Amino acid sequence: MNLNQYIEQYILDHTEPESDVLKELYRETNLHIYHPRMLSGHLQGRVLKMLSCMIKPSNILEIGTYTGYSAICLAEGLAQGGKIHTIEINDELEDFIRLFIAKAGFDDRIILHFGDALKIIPTLNQKFDLVFIDGDKRQYINYYNLVIEKVKHGGYIIADNVLWSGKVVENPEKMDEQTLGIVEFNRLVQADNRVSNVLFPIRDGMMVMQKR
Repeated sequence: MNLNQYIEQYILDHTEPESDVLKELYRETNLHIYHPRMLSGHLQGRVLKMLSCMIKPSNILEIGTYTGYSAICLAEGLAQGGKIHTIEINDELEDFIRLFIAKAGFDDRIILHFGDALKIIPTLNQKFDLVFIDGDKRQYINYYNLVIEKVKHGGYIIADNVLWSGKVVENPEKMDEQTLGIVEFNRLVQADNRVSNVLFPIRDGMMVMQKR
């Protein structure tokens, strides 16, 4: 172990533990689902729960469900009677997601949508207190432009993976499309006077924005 791994373990040792359901979800995703690195995981999951509890949202929109880990974490902070709409492109994950949402006791609060988020978002005719963007990195700007008017004044948008394994500071001429998508998104947010923003170096980077 190097120093960074010691620090990471120290952080986890001093962070609220995951629930047994989330531990099982993490384990089963790593065992059976392609690209398990896409999971939020313990630290980021507890951060999402904390932010949700602070905001106490009645309506959350999540773009990119994957296996449901982050949706469950966000749902832990919902206001009484609140709902989270979560959109996943891969419908082959549906049974897996529904199983763990039910185990977590949120099957009446988490509403699943399967398909292209760019087509689904315009059909959601409501305002959101919190939006979590974690879909196709090439589409982050398009997601942002679609959701910004659906976020209540004072509401929040959180975007995941905004450091993209450090690739955001590499030579732009060598960047792939996903890295360029993240870089352009970060630049757009920084210049957008409709939001206040802070980039947190948590896991792969989380951009937290509040709509002014």
